Amino acid sequence: MDQRLQPLFTPWKIGNCEIKNRIVMTSMGGTNLFGWMEQNHFDEAGADFILKVANNNAGLVLPGCQPVYNPIGGQWLYRNEKMYRDLAKWMPEFHRTGAKLFVQLTAGFGRSFTISKMMEDMYTNPVLRQLSKPFMDLDKITATASPSPNRWSDKVPSRALTVEEILQYVDAFARCAKLLQDAGVDGIEIHAVHEGYLLDQFTLPYVNKRKDGYGGSFENRYRFPVEIIQAIRRVCGDDFPVSLRYSVVSKTKGFRSGALPGEEYVEAGRDMKESERAAKYLQDAGYDMLNCDNGTYDAWYWAHPPVYMPENCNLADVEHIRQFVDIPVVCAGRMDPFTGAEAVAEGKIDGVGFARNFLADPEWVTKLENDRPEEIRPCILCHNGCFNMAHYKGVPNDQPLYDSLHLARCAVNAEMMQTDKHYIRRTKTPKKVIIIGGGIGGMEAARVLKLRGHEPVIYEKSDSLGGTFIAASAESYKERMRHLLDWYRLQMKELNIEIHLNSEIASVEEFGDMDIIVATGASPRVLRKVPGFEKTIEACDYLLGKQVGETVAVIGGGLTGCEIAYELCLQGKKPIIVEMKDDLISQPGVCLANSSYLREYFAWKKVPVYLETKLLEVRDDGVLCEDRFGEKFDLPCDSVISSVGYLPRPLAPEHGKIQLVGDCKQVGNLRTVIWGAYEAAMKI
Repeated sequence: MDQRLQPLFTPWKIGNCEIKNRIVMTSMGGTNLFGWMEQNHFDEAGADFILKVANNNAGLVLPGCQPVYNPIGGQWLYRNEKMYRDLAKWMPEFHRTGAKLFVQLTAGFGRSFTISKMMEDMYTNPVLRQLSKPFMDLDKITATASPSPNRWSDKVPSRALTVEEILQYVDAFARCAKLLQDAGVDGIEIHAVHEGYLLDQFTLPYVNKRKDGYGGSFENRYRFPVEIIQAIRRVCGDDFPVSLRYSVVSKTKGFRSGALPGEEYVEAGRDMKESERAAKYLQDAGYDMLNCDNGTYDAWYWAHPPVYMPENCNLADVEHIRQFVDIPVVCAGRMDPFTGAEAVAEGKIDGVGFARNFLADPEWVTKLENDRPEEIRPCILCHNGCFNMAHYKGVPNDQPLYDSLHLARCAVNAEMMQTDKHYIRRTKTPKKVIIIGGGIGGMEAARVLKLRGHEPVIYEKSDSLGGTFIAASAESYKERMRHLLDWYRLQMKELNIEIHLNSEIASVEEFGDMDIIVATGASPRVLRKVPGFEKTIEACDYLLGKQVGETVAVIGGGLTGCEIAYELCLQGKKPIIVEMKDDLISQPGVCLANSSYLREYFAWKKVPVYLETKLLEVRDDGVLCEDRFGEKFDLPCDSVISSVGYLPRPLAPEHGKIQLVGDCKQVGNLRTVIWGAYEAAMKI
């Protein structure tokens, strides 16, 4: 092991509970022990994942947060005592790993509850609203400190919780904590004065306008989380560790408006001065640890950092707040293990939190400890599989229901939390399988085929493996994606997969009746009716190094176009975005944490954005456009980049023994490519 990491592998204590090392798996929805968005039960899939993480050298493991009041079915978490007995039977197996388990309990989401179109329809129809109450009472689920707009929808506003309801929640926390203590759990974590969830909403001035004992003064705004720890102490005693998930600074300008790194703004939520006081106040109330990051759902990119956020983005604030408390402090949020180890060694923090790294590769800590970092399958911070709640103008959460009910899956790891359908099944009839195309889809198919016992052979027309992903990972801030490409190339080498580079296949017919997987990608869309379109620089050509001028018009404001515009900004150039739709990144599958960062970044940097605008002509000195009112106007620029989408480019149609994977079948994202390739390889 690299000795710089040694501080991560030293013991520490939370209260009287000793943790073997400083690596904390922080909680993720979908990795729950009592089910996620379903009737509560002891969840064996969640338990299997938790056990795998514990067996791979995490010191403290926190499963997905458990609402003390279940949004689905409206049952209080303490009522199903059988699942606590099931948990008690499982705990000895967990403890054999040497790890410790804290179960995270939450009061819920309040105005941050993720509203879908179906929920809007239920709420706005009086009959449906009444009929749906027994299994989804949106009026109760979304209630918050004071009447407020929902983060996702204007059609489902949040009312104020009554004092009676607040006391019900306090009582439920205490009951659940006692049942967990009796089941042998090492501690609990209260979720959360953090990320703009319900408890946090009570503390934040821009949400809490109450006039009673739970609003107004500092003490009143923090009364709810204080009463919770006091109630827990009464039934569990002082020796049962209770952590608090805590956002140091809200980084929020107001409803649906966050503050970006480096931006000057007026804090609407908790600023650092209040946080210094609050951290000490919450410690003195009885909390044994602060598990920290920053942000709210209005500034979601702090708590769920996309690839655009700086590494260790929350560390400086967490190190600062550590000076004001005597209890351990953990920092989470795109943490680099080496930087985290250094902060621990210097006594600036006590533990380092990681989350989605464990979805991409549950064994990453073991690989790091055994000096095999190149074998770690990296999280690329895309949120395509684990957290793809998309939101753009005119829609609430635009996410398939299946995804809403099955979080904590992973775009780069098809098996994560879905081993019921994605698992390696050894073949009884090994075959030689032809794969045409050596991009990510082709390599994933080859990897799975080889693990199953087949003999895949890749034919790639270029001189290197990677396909379009080489361009997609080229931007300066996409180091994680380049690591993923390295990981796939290493898998091809370690699995000894036969590869033919510089080998373009003209027709599948040369392979006769063999099983064939076609992974030839997609072609850029060409706007043939636009005069001068041939003067544009295709997005991938720019990403692969084609030079552009100082002022650059980017045609297409989807994710690819916006990421290119962001890269141009980082290079000091002046992008202009032209988009036909009424919002940027107006597409499902892109998490709001990712898309809101880019939208707000362009607004901050005053990047010209022309929505509902049509490209009419590309000229030598600029472009001619037309707005939604039919007004034509010129945009002077030095270069024009085309990012108007892609069209599938299959070498052959899918039939018989020929399968298509990736963008040559249907243009999607990395998740659709990798999962589709995995499934195709399992069919052979």
